[in-house]
Amino acid sequence: MQVTLQNKKQAWLHALRLRTLPLALSSILMGSFLAAYHQAFRWEVLVLAALTTIFLQVLSNLSNDYGDSIHGADSAEREGPVRAVQSGVIQLHEMKKAIILLSLLSLISGLLLLYLSLQDIKLFLLFLVFGLAAIWAAITYTAGNNPYGYVGLGDISVFIFFGLLGVAGSYFLHHLEFSTSILLPAVSLGCFSTAVLNINNIRDIESDKKAGKRSIPVRIGRKKAITYNWLLILSGNFAILLFAWANQAWGSLLALLVLPLMISVGKAVQSKTIAIELDPYLKKMALSTLFWVILFGLGLIFFT
Repeated sequence: MQVTLQNKKQAWLHALRLRTLPLALSSILMGSFLAAYHQAFRWEVLVLAALTTIFLQVLSNLSNDYGDSIHGADSAEREGPVRAVQSGVIQLHEMKKAIILLSLLSLISGLLLLYLSLQDIKLFLLFLVFGLAAIWAAITYTAGNNPYGYVGLGDISVFIFFGLLGVAGSYFLHHLEFSTSILLPAVSLGCFSTAVLNINNIRDIESDKKAGKRSIPVRIGRKKAITYNWLLILSGNFAILLFAWANQAWGSLLALLVLPLMISVGKAVQSKTIAIELDPYLKKMALSTLFWVILFGLGLIFFT
């Protein structure tokens, strides 16, 4: 049974989708833990990177609400949680203003982060391009004339921005150097973040079909999408085994304590076929990822 949005405050809280923030912050924490392990941690980088990431994630959520409403994925037949624009409580022009505001906040916060972190103008411009690409990706996932989420490219975007770029970028802003040793943890986080999106898309597979949204589960079918989900979960954990072995960082394997929780999420996604029953496991996978990162970082720093 869907929640009915009765006022604007409730509608905006739904649109913000605060439950997605733990996943968004995971890449910043992962990069920061790795920087601390290499004695290069900076508090100002952590705080500003986290703030920028929060703005970007909220921007993505609002744009997704806006875009899916325009393109028909958030129709009355949709079985997932009700969306703010779909409910009619928030109008399209109000959501547009919020998207513009979050874009500006993301840009201002990002510029301050780069100003305090980087002295080299070439690096500043390079990271500015990355930041603008992140803003563009957040907005155009389902919004715009040719949203890339509607052709099945959302998984690649999430893997890159929540995994590789999120971890490597935050690490570099701390350390001002790049290390290939951080790639495997970045791959782990990319896999887990993509799994969250995949669960979302498995939940919405029927409504996405009707709206013409060609997500990976729509393209390959539910059965193969579940196999894909298991592959993401297991690959993310296998990557950290390789990291621990390659770097003799055995303390990082503390993260594997979260594996049973991830497996329970995978089993639930496999067994539950009603959209509304799948919804809680988005939050559980996101929180599992955050716990995984925290245990990884604590184990890496204190037990390696």
